Amino acid sequence: MDGVVRAWVTGWVASRGAAAAEREPWGFTIDVGQLAHVSRHVFDALGDDVDEKAVRQVADGVTGAGVWLKVFQDPEVVGGWLGEGWWVDPEPGFLMTVPLTTTTATPAERPAAPAGYRLRTWTVGGVTRMLVAAPDGSLAARGQVAPTGASAVFDQIETAAAHRRRGLGSVVMRTLQAVAAATGAETGVLAGTPAGRGLYEALGWHVEAPLTSAKFVGPDAG
Repeated sequence: MDGVVRAWVTGWVASRGAAAAEREPWGFTIDVGQLAHVSRHVFDALGDDVDEKAVRQVADGVTGAGVWLKVFQDPEVVGGWLGEGWWVDPEPGFLMTVPLTTTTATPAERPAAPAGYRLRTWTVGGVTRMLVAAPDGSLAARGQVAPTGASAVFDQIETAAAHRRRGLGSVVMRTLQAVAAATGAETGVLAGTPAGRGLYEALGWHVEAPLTSAKFVGPDAG
């Protein structure tokens, strides 16, 4: 998919309320403004098209803790490119996409939650969030989506451990997909975990590339 990284970056910025991405020769830089996530450098090539030299140069220029790299290549490959002070998540993420057809916008396509669970969605600043509350009022599942024109980024999809295997993840995703399709978005984009990949693929999502997440913690950390 052409422009999938740009689509993910644009939607992620909207979803998280981060600063507008700055275009770089190799990708994008985003200021996030959190202690453990000051900023992130996102490379816009996928798989074997990722430029090792560019990744090394950007990584070598990072000196402050809390800066992240997002590289669409396997962690075992990217880890060998990074020097001292980098922590690399050993589990790959996955950049994934799905077509958002008009049928996903119909109420009939939105599954109901199990008896006793409460669903609520609300939209603020163009970002729609969804809560699934358990019968006791605690959080059972959640997620959010940021439509940005032709694409929509799905973000922070989560099901609490005590409420897994009850179809709640599917409820969240199908509901948010319907919301995104109703805005006119044609493609859904997300960065998924190994745990979430099975759910997304069951709902028709396709893996575009593996994703490595690396964080600079400093040469003296641990």
